[in-house]
Amino acid sequence: MSLRALILDDEPPARDYLAELLSDTGDVEVVAAVATAKAARQALEGSLEVDVMFVDVQLVGSGGNEDGIDLVRSLGRQGPAVVLATAHKQHALEAFELGVLDYLHKPFTRERVASCVRRLREQRKPHGQQVPPISRIVARQQRSLVFIELDSVFAFEADDRLTYVHAVEGKFDFDLPLSSIEATFGETIVRVHRNWLVNLALVRQIERGDGETALLIGARAANVPPLRVPVARERAARVRELLLANAAGVRRA
Repeated sequence: MSLRALILDDEPPARDYLAELLSDTGDVEVVAAVATAKAARQALEGSLEVDVMFVDVQLVGSGGNEDGIDLVRSLGRQGPAVVLATAHKQHALEAFELGVLDYLHKPFTRERVASCVRRLREQRKPHGQQVPPISRIVARQQRSLVFIELDSVFAFEADDRLTYVHAVEGKFDFDLPLSSIEATFGETIVRVHRNWLVNLALVRQIERGDGETALLIGARAANVPPLRVPVARERAARVRELLLANAAGVRRA
């Protein structure tokens, strides 16, 4: 059964092109394509059945009405699945906290849209058809493919449009952007900085000083120096809360 999609984008060319790419996958039926958050809300409150919304964050032509991110905030996790389809990045962290499943950056590409749709379909599989949880990843080292157990991954780093994975085995090239990694691994791999996702289970120490926070990450049994990862100021309190959630001995205040 096809996914029923609603597209919210105030730019007609981008809206039409995304609708074309989604339809071309053969797995998506675009049931509505609108320019304002008000129109999207009316469609959701009407008789249309929508499985997923593709939402532009900022709607320039909204005329003072809701932006796309406002609609996502108001719906929370009660509405359909949400994919950000936008050129704006500044709300990405908040959006993922709200349960956004993926992030399509403009200009859209056929390959990236197809990858997003595959992920959405995996999310909808009945329990009897679910694939086992991913326990390892595949990275690149020159011409070789390297298979790495997920529990040996320290962190993922974005640097100059490239993604790297840091693990017990070393540092390797990785094909997926941070947004896709975050959507795939959920609470296992957590964003602590615009350029970093970390495996909280392998955090050995929190360093704090002069208004800055950093994490030391590493496998204690491995004879490898810990990796030092910066934590964004706006993320520091949440990261500390997550780390202390399953630990005893320190007051939370």
